[in-house]
Amino acid sequence: MTADFKLSCVLFDLDGTLVDTAPDLIACLNKALVVHGFATVAPEKIKPFISYGAAVMIKESLDHNHNDQLQADILETLLNHYQNNIAEHSVFFSGMLDTLAAIEEQGLKWGVVTNKQKRFTNPLMDALELTGRAACIISGDTTANPKPHPEPMLEACKQAGVNPRQCVYIGDASHDIKAGKNAEMKTLAALYGYIRPDDKPETWGADALIESPKQISAWIASLA
Repeated sequence: MTADFKLSCVLFDLDGTLVDTAPDLIACLNKALVVHGFATVAPEKIKPFISYGAAVMIKESLDHNHNDQLQADILETLLNHYQNNIAEHSVFFSGMLDTLAAIEEQGLKWGVVTNKQKRFTNPLMDALELTGRAACIISGDTTANPKPHPEPMLEACKQAGVNPRQCVYIGDASHDIKAGKNAEMKTLAALYGYIRPDDKPETWGADALIESPKQISAWIASLA
């Protein structure tokens, strides 16, 4: 940690970092699969791929012989159902609400940068009563380029009124850490999130590996 680093803002990935959205996403995936004549899949098979988007979740649910149009049809069904059931079973990761409260109590800003489309991000943030607390909410279609491009990260800083070099970004996928580093932010890899079996978070170049939201608070406290 550089001695001159001054933290102003904590930025979170959404799915698998700030909120455990897996129960809703997997339920909607399974409903879509059944509608199109396929068997449901076990949550533990699909959960590691959530951070890579619904299309990847579908590909991992099917064998590789199915055509693109079929996958597109399943995707449309999944997304339509998800939009109408955005926060039926999604919950905060254990300790996350305490972490957010601690961030706010220290006078720090926090926000969200996700590749989730805003038609899902905004209703989810509303349902969790986070919209009014966040200094910025950046979705995958807020800017021309999604993560790992630095553009959404820089837009988040613009909206929050902070310097990227005074931010830390927390995510559970390699593209999250790459995005943060591309924007010259500090980065934390959320090991409690949706980590794929072949992932090697220790090679992503994050400033620290975080095993629980409570450790985020500890990392921030270590800066003092």
